Amino acid sequence: MDLKTYILRRLALMLFVLFGIIVITFIVSHVIPADPIGAILGPQAPPELIEKVRREWGFDKPLPEQFVDYMVNLLHGNLGKSIRTNKPVAEDLMKFFPATIELATAAMIVAIVIGIPLGIISAVKKDKWPDHISRIFALMGVSMPVFWLGLILLFVLYYQLGIFPGPGRLDPGIETPPRITGILTLDSLITGNFEAFTNAVWHLILPSFVLGYYASASITRITRTSLLEVMTQDFIRTARAKGLSERVVLFRHALRNALIPTTTVIGMAYGSLLEGAILTETIFAWPGLGRYSTGAFLSVDFLAVMGSTLLIAVIYSVANLVVDILYAFLDPRIRYA
Repeated sequence: MDLKTYILRRLALMLFVLFGIIVITFIVSHVIPADPIGAILGPQAPPELIEKVRREWGFDKPLPEQFVDYMVNLLHGNLGKSIRTNKPVAEDLMKFFPATIELATAAMIVAIVIGIPLGIISAVKKDKWPDHISRIFALMGVSMPVFWLGLILLFVLYYQLGIFPGPGRLDPGIETPPRITGILTLDSLITGNFEAFTNAVWHLILPSFVLGYYASASITRITRTSLLEVMTQDFIRTARAKGLSERVVLFRHALRNALIPTTTVIGMAYGSLLEGAILTETIFAWPGLGRYSTGAFLSVDFLAVMGSTLLIAVIYSVANLVVDILYAFLDPRIRYA
């Protein structure tokens, strides 16, 4: 099976998965004992008004009819209108999602830059002090609550020492660049607003480190384990027997094979970060998908919840597909089947 056929097959399978997620999300969100209209209008609203608004939103129709209406709108690219913001859900997602992309990408860069070198050093220096330090680092990363680390860093580096800026994406008084992509660092570069770019990068460091540290711990552990396993295989012994230097054996032969499981962890971690790090976005007042989804859940905003869930499902599916494709480039022995 060639790559093109494989991708088309995965895309077709992805459509079935997404349809199943839509069905489950729709049923769950509509059978729970909650009234979004009543929640929005408040307990003092007269029943006549609640019933009128419910008819306007189509909540008085039978459930199958509501589902058909939702699917028809979805096929036309319409995710519905949010009850909470009274705006199209697609418009809300386009407003909030770029901030999450910016934060997740910065966090992933931090995780890769820290995690892979540390995993390599840990494997090469097995059972020596660099290995012990990196294992302690990884253990702290996976066991330390993200919200706790975020609060500690904010308290020490912002409140006590004043080294880094506080929550938010820009300091007060900094001119926000015109919205082009919604990614502040990119928009400020495009418009030549270097003051906003520097300030946005400065605001990005703490939240991206908090998220990236957690992901880097997993990357360090899987890189170490995988590299140790690869270094014991026959082709590594053959490379050494041919007189190749240890550096060449490590970086040209062993590391490429060891990075295959690491790629899986990186892909899934990036998908998870794009899902919206709810606590981190809340602590750092980051207006991303996590905060939007949380608000939608708390206000029983059905259509916003379904739109957010569908976007997250697409992110995970695409991340899985990209990881599978990268396998072939990292290890030519892998064939699509």
